[in-house]
Amino acid sequence: MINVLLADDHHLVRRGFRRMLEDDPEIRVVAEASDGDEAVRLAVDTQPDVVVMDAAMPGIGGLAATRAVLERVPSTVVLMLSMHSEQTVVQQALAAGARGYVLKNAIDLDLAAAVRRVAAGEMLLDPALARADAAAGQRSRLTPRELEVLQLICDGLSNRQIAAALQVSANTVAVHRANIMNALGVHKTAELVVYALQNGLVNPL
Repeated sequence: MINVLLADDHHLVRRGFRRMLEDDPEIRVVAEASDGDEAVRLAVDTQPDVVVMDAAMPGIGGLAATRAVLERVPSTVVLMLSMHSEQTVVQQALAAGARGYVLKNAIDLDLAAAVRRVAAGEMLLDPALARADAAAGQRSRLTPRELEVLQLICDGLSNRQIAAALQVSANTVAVHRANIMNALGVHKTAELVVYALQNGLVNPL
């Protein structure tokens, strides 16, 4: 049996996570904390195998709470949950001692599987983090103006409509479109739209 402490400042989120975890017969939620200080206190009291820790909480916060928990209960492991995919935030969590980092808003979040993996000694990083890094790399290949044009292309506007919206000539838009396609290695507008949406380069409609 894997004993879990849930730490998240939103009651409804904790309730949802508890249900996800307790659907697994190998997992038992032994306590819930609503802030970082309570997470540390309950970790000492209950000695859980895994602490599922929200990164952003009132009090000392998830990162400081992670360090404190691991200092006081070295036998436990921490699985960090966060809304943030930025590499610096992930690195801070791992530096604090977290064994895993999972995006809490992921559509395909399988929290029970993540808990089992870190409890078994694995280091776990959400696959979406790699996609976010890739998107950031792709975005860096385009200028701010090209990203603006790309968004309008994906919104379904023609070159002429984009030119009117940006107050430039249609020829200028055509040059931007060609540069975008060359930078991303695509050759058709339909492919460009799909690529941009799949890689998070634009905001979906």
